[in-house]
Amino acid sequence: MASSASIEPDLDFIAQINSDSGLNLKKCYQCATCSVVCTLSQDDQPFPRKEMLYASWGLKDRLIANPNIWLCYNCGDCSALCPRDARPGDVLNTLRKMSIKEYSKPAAMHQLFNDSRKLPWLFIIPALIITIVGLGTGLMNLSPGNGRIVFAHFFPVLLIEMIFIPLSLVTGLVFFLGVRRFLKDMQATSAQGKAVSGPIDFKRFLITIITQLPAIIRHEGFSSCSENKRKISHMMVAFSFVSLAFVAGAFVFALYVLNSHAPYDQINPVKILANISGIALIAGSLLLIKERRAKAGQINGYFDWYLLGLALFLGITGMLTQILRLANLPWAAYSMYFIHLLFTFNLVAFLPYTKLAHLVYRTVAIAFYHYSKEKK
Repeated sequence: MASSASIEPDLDFIAQINSDSGLNLKKCYQCATCSVVCTLSQDDQPFPRKEMLYASWGLKDRLIANPNIWLCYNCGDCSALCPRDARPGDVLNTLRKMSIKEYSKPAAMHQLFNDSRKLPWLFIIPALIITIVGLGTGLMNLSPGNGRIVFAHFFPVLLIEMIFIPLSLVTGLVFFLGVRRFLKDMQATSAQGKAVSGPIDFKRFLITIITQLPAIIRHEGFSSCSENKRKISHMMVAFSFVSLAFVAGAFVFALYVLNSHAPYDQINPVKILANISGIALIAGSLLLIKERRAKAGQINGYFDWYLLGLALFLGITGMLTQILRLANLPWAAYSMYFIHLLFTFNLVAFLPYTKLAHLVYRTVAIAFYHYSKEKK
């Protein structure tokens, strides 16, 4: 005799999905075209048909902590071939955004990234914090002089550490708490998680993450997409962020271990890497913007555009800061450096609440998906 189960549809959840850039779950009539064209679909896991059904029924608990929604790279094949224009790819993109909101607390922070009218506050807040801390400690020098431009004379390294080290620690804590809840919920509610009995073996789970990283780094998930050819541009932006993080670490090492102070010669290998990464960040961001604008019918919300704009202007302000320094234009260079710090503050402080948080949650979800398959 078949077992029965009682379900509790979350009508607010359905309304929230539908309101996101004009989606309409009622258009889906479960024809399974999306599962036929999707390379992620399996015989016992009709992806994303199953997720579209859960969304239509308002089964929030089966979706927000479902690792399957993170396996999708929004290639667009399912949306392009959907006969009812139900846009499964955009629904999954919305579910990922909702998952980030669910696990990155406090939830009030997400209001800044769902309304473009609040964009000015994302720069007013860091400008006030940087200025208050800088002037309050007396470390920020508003008269750095007109000689050789040295940004440490205007904004000392100690001041950067006082602001960005606590920000990084808070960001790390938000991710830690979010990932811990994410793992717990995936184990308890997802289709794969139900097969994982007992506590997660974190040593094995860490090994699974390490073994999956090469495929994630190579962006193998993009290779099977026929509609969305953004693998190269996405890799350019991703590797730029990684390279620039390495550059920042190298400069810290040079400062505290080698006692070497900036600015460095343009022929310095680390400086060359920084310049290449900056150019790649700008070029990759412009390509992603061009590809997104050219994608007919794709739903693009403020949540998506904010990240692209942040990446682009991080690269532009960073390169302009260097160009103005080399041109020996002190106040222009110092002003641009301050603006660059505002974008850097956005990147670090708001990382758990933006689309860039998918770097963490997608990696954890992919690792859990493969970990759970090994446990079966």
